[in-house]
Amino acid sequence: MSIGRHEIAAEQFPAWWARQVAAHPGAVVSQDGDTATVRWQGGALSAVSFAHETIGLILIRRGGYAVGRAVAGRLTAVKVGRRHVQSRTAAGGWSQQRFARRREGQAAVLVDAVTEHARRLLCASPADRGLEGEGYGIPQALVVGGDRTLWTAVLDAPALAPLATLPRRELPDLPDPDAAVLKRALWRGRAVWVRGDGPGE
Repeated sequence: MSIGRHEIAAEQFPAWWARQVAAHPGAVVSQDGDTATVRWQGGALSAVSFAHETIGLILIRRGGYAVGRAVAGRLTAVKVGRRHVQSRTAAGGWSQQRFARRREGQAAVLVDAVTEHARRLLCASPADRGLEGEGYGIPQALVVGGDRTLWTAVLDAPALAPLATLPRRELPDLPDPDAAVLKRALWRGRAVWVRGDGPGE
């Protein structure tokens, strides 16, 4: 039976994977980059890892945002905030146009704010920030989440060009970002994503 995506903590995955292989005698295991596959008669599992030492996170919705930087699974820099972007209105004519312009303006302010926080936390050098220590410079990978239109607008900013080509995980199903959502997004970003025909035991 086909299963949806399962997210397994990176630290727990090796033992979990070993149990799947052992549960299917004669299974064939293969590896292609970040994707591991185990196949047996009548089923298969594929597992995609996201094993990066430094990860940048950009989460944005109309209700707020969270930007973070993580090293070895630990958040080392965080900026969380609230910005209100007005919901769509059912009114028509001039009123609808006025609300649309206001909404667009509010969204632009939100995108600009998140872009600046992302530039400062994910693209600036230690010298730029007046800080010392590990964990600065361009991260190795990126986790984005929330509203796809908004995060795309953020990443389209020239100041964030170094992030555009990074390996990326997308989490569009996140609620309005806050500190707790940011931590959960980091866990999900680092997890191994498994799909296949039967998860095993």
